[in-house]
Amino acid sequence: MAANPESKPSRRRRRLKIAAIVFGVLLALAALGALCAVGGFYALKAYYGPKLPDFAGVEDLALQVPLRVYTADGKLMQEFGAERRKPLRYDQLPQVLVQAFLAAEDDRYFEHPGVDYQGLLRAAWVLAVTGEKQQGGSTITMQLARNFFLSNERTYERKIKEIFLALKIEEALSKEEIFARYVNKIFLGNRAYGVGAAAEVYYAAEITDITLSQAAMIAGLPKAPSAYNPIANPERALLRRNYVLRRMRELGYITTQQFQAASSEGISAQLARNVSEVDAGYVAEMVRAEMLRRHGDDAYTGGYTVTTTIDSREQVAASAALRNALVEYDWRQDYRGPESRVTEPAQVAEGDANLDASTVLPQAVREQEAMRALPQIDGFPVALVTDSQAGALKVRLLDDTELTLGEPALEWANLDDSTRPKAGDIIRLAEARDDDGKPFWKLAQLPAAQGALVSLNPQDGAIRALVGGFDYYLGKFNRALQAKRQPGSAFKPFLYSAALANGRTPATVINDAPVVFDDAALEDTWRPENYTGRFYGPTRLRTALTHSRNLVSIRLLRSLGIDTARDHIQQFGFDRDVMPRDLSLALGTALVSPLEMARGYSVFANGGFLVEPYFIKDIRSATGELLEVAKPHPACDDCEIEAPVLPDPDADPFALEPADDAEPDYLKPAPRVLDAVNAWLTTSMMQDVIQAGTARRAKTLGRSDLAGKTGTTNDEKDAWFAGFNANRVAVAWVGYDQLQPLGRGEGGGRAALPAWIDYMRVALDGTEPAEMERPDGLVTVRIDPETGELASYGTEGAIFETFPADLAPQTAAPDNGYGGYDQFDGYNNGGDDRDEVETVEDIF
Repeated sequence: MAANPESKPSRRRRRLKIAAIVFGVLLALAALGALCAVGGFYALKAYYGPKLPDFAGVEDLALQVPLRVYTADGKLMQEFGAERRKPLRYDQLPQVLVQAFLAAEDDRYFEHPGVDYQGLLRAAWVLAVTGEKQQGGSTITMQLARNFFLSNERTYERKIKEIFLALKIEEALSKEEIFARYVNKIFLGNRAYGVGAAAEVYYAAEITDITLSQAAMIAGLPKAPSAYNPIANPERALLRRNYVLRRMRELGYITTQQFQAASSEGISAQLARNVSEVDAGYVAEMVRAEMLRRHGDDAYTGGYTVTTTIDSREQVAASAALRNALVEYDWRQDYRGPESRVTEPAQVAEGDANLDASTVLPQAVREQEAMRALPQIDGFPVALVTDSQAGALKVRLLDDTELTLGEPALEWANLDDSTRPKAGDIIRLAEARDDDGKPFWKLAQLPAAQGALVSLNPQDGAIRALVGGFDYYLGKFNRALQAKRQPGSAFKPFLYSAALANGRTPATVINDAPVVFDDAALEDTWRPENYTGRFYGPTRLRTALTHSRNLVSIRLLRSLGIDTARDHIQQFGFDRDVMPRDLSLALGTALVSPLEMARGYSVFANGGFLVEPYFIKDIRSATGELLEVAKPHPACDDCEIEAPVLPDPDADPFALEPADDAEPDYLKPAPRVLDAVNAWLTTSMMQDVIQAGTARRAKTLGRSDLAGKTGTTNDEKDAWFAGFNANRVAVAWVGYDQLQPLGRGEGGGRAALPAWIDYMRVALDGTEPAEMERPDGLVTVRIDPETGELASYGTEGAIFETFPADLAPQTAAPDNGYGGYDQFDGYNNGGDDRDEVETVEDIF
């Protein structure tokens, strides 16, 4: 009997039942898997949570921002720190840069919660299929977590920590805040951390000014800053850039036309080695040292911004002025010969097992290396001599430019067989101009002599310009602060001021005659002379200072007493212990720095106040908060200048006006160390130095408000000029670091004064004459220039002189047959016996 077939409805019901069972099983398995996943997630979180780095303050993730130093007018002088950064807010980032980073690193960034599970699954799939760990699934937030809190080791444990940290970051910060922190933190090669620094380093541009191609290049760097570096590996960098551009096109950020145009561009990156806007290395180093003293190592990473008192225009002028003076001095010296030479390759002997001919560098490479090994100084390029003839040199520059130096380029050097450069020598060149003003290259050398120039505002001590040597990158020794040298006759104004403070006047007459000193402390008899080698007889103090008469100064010091003079000079800020207790003090044998001299001369310029030099105007935090502000002591008696005020963190932010009972804080005036009459008279005498004395060259500035004094030490080992008006004091020094003569005739008026003139020409440009106000208590009368006494009616050659009212001559001196200058001990009382030699023994 045949079995009855199953009806179709029953078969359908059975299939539905089976499907329901299978679905239920799968659903149960999925639920179980989800429960396991959730359980696993929380288990991992419970396990790794305590191991995560301290996450307090994630909202204020700190960057290691370098110290930046600026001029008073906002020009960048230098930055210090291992990491070069320029932090930016999200709203400061151009859209093209944001899109380039999304395309390169995380195109779903604004969609996922900090962890891109799709990316993680792809990475897991690759691991399952290939058995290899592949980089993938790291979102921008995860990279930020790694860069701030974790190492770069590629392990499962680090990846798990990344995930949990990323989720925490997403809870604490907005997407825009996270993105900004990421692009400010990442390393992009060549010390550049963050996109702001990268734009400056590679393109010398602000981030807002970069092109599409440049944005794609920067966005391609985080993956491998060295491998894709446009400077070190331009070919690989182009491949990476074009990949980023292609991804931007695929994501719809740019059009096909934009892609084609940007990807066809070449490499435009050029490494910017120095981002400073002003050449002020010596001042910047002063700031660095001071900030390190105040803030320790945090100074390099805390993002401090220091504004100095330096005026960029004056600083540029000071650097150029000193450099030109040193170069001009060097042109007057002998050519010292080539600076270096390309070494010959080692000879490879046949069968020599220790040297393979294939290891010898090619000639062109050795030449390039030899030239690059020398300091690269602006204005003095190195050149390789390729051929040397009697009247010409053929040379090649680092950029392979070929030049021929003819006779005009060589004539200054007076070359002979011992100094003429030969093929293979490396020399320096400098640009010059012919009689028609056309530029040409000439043989040159870096100056062997050094110098310094420093400028102050005498009204408060602010340093306006400072240069400590020919070039900071040739050596960091700051001669403006650290070089202690004899100032020579530039020290005499302090002695003459002491004389005025002790009853002398500009009309006091002292005999300029030879004198011999026997001192047991000296190996030989001291026979001081004037710079000219001549003697001038009875001389008024004004004339003696104008023409820098040494013998008058020595006799003046002897009449005052050495300790009396030292006590007075100490008031100008000089250390009493550096002033010798002998008559050589009159010739400037104390050891002082250019900055100390500038401070001392400021007392004359401001009418008698000792100001404290300073160079830091204010210090701000990385967020712009004002942390410290200078409170200088102004040069005034009863002035009321309100001191700058730091913001009070506890003050009411809504209070627009100060409290009614708030007392204004005034700057404490600088101490008065010299009376106004003394300062005015000494300045008056130094004005004659420029109008009729050893600094007449400064008259080219065409100003009536300048005063100063030249200084030259024995054998012309040091050359000085210190000068000023009421608003600016500047001191220039020239000499060798290792004491040696500058050469005959290379005194202060020739070697140092030109630098001072060139600087002051710029510093005072456009300013009105700043004459010192004449104080009360002075009278001007006609005197006999021979005696310094009141002139009688009809006195031939009578001149006007100014005196303190109580010291002005009252009657004309009778002709006593002695020339009228027998006023103080030690003066010549012999009428016209001007060549008489006076011997002084046991003067102490």
